[in-house]
Amino acid sequence: MSKPGRLGIGIVSAGRVGAVLGYALRAAEHQVVGVHAVSEESRDRAENLLPGAPILEIPEILRRAELVLLAVPDDQLGPLVQGLADGGHWRTGQLVVHTAGRYGIGVLEPARAAGAIPLAIHPAMTFTGLSMDLARLGDCVFGVTADNMMLPIAQALVVEMGAEPVVVAEDHRVRYHAALAHASNHLVTIAGQAAQMLGAIGVERPDRVLAPLMRASLENALASGESALTGPVARGDSGTVAEHAEALRAEDDDVRLAYQAMARATALRAVDRGRITQEQADRILDLLD
Repeated sequence: MSKPGRLGIGIVSAGRVGAVLGYALRAAEHQVVGVHAVSEESRDRAENLLPGAPILEIPEILRRAELVLLAVPDDQLGPLVQGLADGGHWRTGQLVVHTAGRYGIGVLEPARAAGAIPLAIHPAMTFTGLSMDLARLGDCVFGVTADNMMLPIAQALVVEMGAEPVVVAEDHRVRYHAALAHASNHLVTIAGQAAQMLGAIGVERPDRVLAPLMRASLENALASGESALTGPVARGDSGTVAEHAEALRAEDDDVRLAYQAMARATALRAVDRGRITQEQADRILDLLD
């Protein structure tokens, strides 16, 4: 016998996020009544993570589902919601949930106008689309946005998936998403650039050099904040920064510009927090210019 309050869930679409969250909702004893999957990769993902769930066209999913999970790229979300509203597919009382970090519930206004109930739940993690993501959900936080009366529903869905909800105001969603992109996406870029630089000087396993350093830096930063900052900029060591700047002339533009931008930001934060003097910061900024 299923638990009371179980919902018929429709997944649009079976990408890395949608398939994993669909699995987590099914594990909470909701029923997946339909999945939209176009590519061969997404069909394979649906078959592996959501076996037995019917693969359907989007209008049929909306006809069947009590809760529609929209796990589509950010730029596709608005046109999709509007197009389904224009086609008369949203239903009164239907829950419509999206997973886009950049948006709150305003993007779902066409569905709301048709009587649907809008919710935004964004998982603050990266997804592979594989079963390993399921274990990571237990350490994951979701940014949740909803009308005050509906907020407990969004929070409950997140808790059912084993994660933690954090409320993000509608007008803070873009800033919230920018913070996550800065922390995650730019970290990948920096790691790639550093590995490229080491590879160019003959280091065969750049990952072996970088892994313990980057892991320790990240753990220290999360545990101790900016007091964990080390390195030539934080020490006001303008001579080392000058030599770095000279050596970086041989690197690709993206590497050089990224180093300069992060060193500038580090110098400004270091002087603001009393780690270095204004005079030391000015020398570093002049060198970077």
